[in-house]
Amino acid sequence: MGIKAVVAGASGGIGQPLSLLLKTSPLISELALYDVVNTPGVAADLSHISSPAKITGYLPKDDGAKLAMKDADIVVIPAGIPRKPGMTRDDLFNINAGIVKGLIEVIAEVAPKAYILIISNPVNSTVPIAAEVLKAKGVFDPKRLFGVTTLDVVRAETFVAEIIGEKNPQSLTIPVIGGHSGETIVPLFSQAKPSVDIPADKMPALVKRVQFGGDEVVAAKDGAGSATLSMAYAGFRFAEAVLKGLNGEKNIVEPSFVYLPGVSGGEAIHKETGCDFFSVPVELGTSGVEKVFNPLTNINDAEKTLLKACVEGLKGNIAKGVSFAHNPPQK
Repeated sequence: MGIKAVVAGASGGIGQPLSLLLKTSPLISELALYDVVNTPGVAADLSHISSPAKITGYLPKDDGAKLAMKDADIVVIPAGIPRKPGMTRDDLFNINAGIVKGLIEVIAEVAPKAYILIISNPVNSTVPIAAEVLKAKGVFDPKRLFGVTTLDVVRAETFVAEIIGEKNPQSLTIPVIGGHSGETIVPLFSQAKPSVDIPADKMPALVKRVQFGGDEVVAAKDGAGSATLSMAYAGFRFAEAVLKGLNGEKNIVEPSFVYLPGVSGGEAIHKETGCDFFSVPVELGTSGVEKVFNPLTNINDAEKTLLKACVEGLKGNIAKGVSFAHNPPQK
């Protein structure tokens, strides 16, 4: 069976490299690009790459969003405006929340069975917005909606490898749970496989670096953008994991921000955190989320302290998304 993938926000800083990586994937037979500018050009450029995926680019005119999304199997959404220095993720909120809400409304109509991967920040709020829109349209399947938190995992692998002298960071598995901004990001170094020994004096800086790695990139780019290339890689890595699961590959586990009450294994984590959405290790399969694993059963005291701060912040972020979905600000 052919797989149709869509990138919504394909012309942007994340969208272009993400589209490039998806075009190289043998798991995709059709790739549709959608954005408010430049998509025909991006599609023409990528169409010269000698991989199987047939590529098309759409703009808003002539119902472009609907044509791009129609019958999609998987939609990756990096759409939105990037963070500029001095901007909090909150400053971006109303703009990006509105963009995501509009895209999800289209997907609900023309591709109700699509697997939806949300990258647009703030993920802690945009995923709950998506869930509320899908619920209102009667097509919400918690097993098919994901907030992409893979960049936090990628950073954890990379930074730990630097400390312990591991040549291949990808040989490490480090669960990162919670949300996808600042203190809501909780790296569980105690559950790393193979286990890692991080000197106690290095731990606080390491945790902070995983939580605020994005700020490093914003500062280094000096007003010219945020983490786009690493995010594109992370988005591709997670999209590929979802596609492998759909293809029937076994034991594909990646952390993702999902709706706990609607997924197998989510109840215990929901009960313990009181959060409806939480990033936890997810086993991916032919229906999306097969089950989630509870990482909270053996966390150490330092991680418990991080978790407490995470849950407080996350509840507010989730509530903000739900409230936006029901009462969007008047233009």
